[in-house]
Amino acid sequence: MKNLVIIESPPKAHTIQSCLGQNYKVVASKGHVKDLPKSSFGIDIDNDFAPHYINIRGKGDLIKELKKEAKNANKVFLATDPDREGEAISWHLASALDLDPARTYRVTFNELTKSAIKTAIKAPRQIDMNLVNAQQSRRILDRIVGYKLSPLLWKKVRHGLSAGRVQSVATRLVVEREEEIRAFVPVEYWTVAAKLSAGGTEFAVRYFGDSATGNKVKLSSESEAMAVVNAVKGKDMTVKSVKRGVKYKTPAPPFTTSLCSRRLRASSASNPQG
Repeated sequence: MKNLVIIESPPKAHTIQSCLGQNYKVVASKGHVKDLPKSSFGIDIDNDFAPHYINIRGKGDLIKELKKEAKNANKVFLATDPDREGEAISWHLASALDLDPARTYRVTFNELTKSAIKTAIKAPRQIDMNLVNAQQSRRILDRIVGYKLSPLLWKKVRHGLSAGRVQSVATRLVVEREEEIRAFVPVEYWTVAAKLSAGGTEFAVRYFGDSATGNKVKLSSESEAMAVVNAVKGKDMTVKSVKRGVKYKTPAPPFTTSLCSRRLRASSASNPQG
């Protein structure tokens, strides 16, 4: 009897199979096999938000085949992705395939190399329910928010739009920002700047305010700005005090893929060696 390894993505199966050898058989679940129903709410809010999962429509034959393979296997290794989504998929697989806990193991690896895969197989663990519950919380929140808000969007905006925990918060941020823009009252202001020189050194200065009181003065019209210009035109300036300090300038962060694409018109597949 061979050991069965269940992964998510079919394209990875051949590579993992070649790393493990003939004593293992690698098959793919092609993502989730169970989910909340599409035709009903699927969350019992009055019963501690208990979710009601069903087998995903269209995956019946796949589940039957995986169940047959698991029944004939010595051990079953659930090697779905090493994140909370992958942990939930492993949990759903254990339920949908009626796997025996005594011979079912969870393994994860972050790279498709022979050493990483074999190391993972040698150090199996149980399904981490903390990660599973984290995924369930996200999924349940998606359903509660989306199932209630989507019909409202269809009625008020356009049919087919989807509302969820991310879209709803993003929409709220957009609305708040738009309200700020509409409530903004433009205020006219002017600045007065000049280039001065002393001892052969040129430097720029800007009008700050009243030298007698030391208070900053805002110039809100052209006439106020011109009054300052006329008051100092042709006159010598006096430096009353000098403040010295150290300023630090940090370089710009490295380009992200999207920023590089926009700024340099370079695709992510570009070869830097030409």
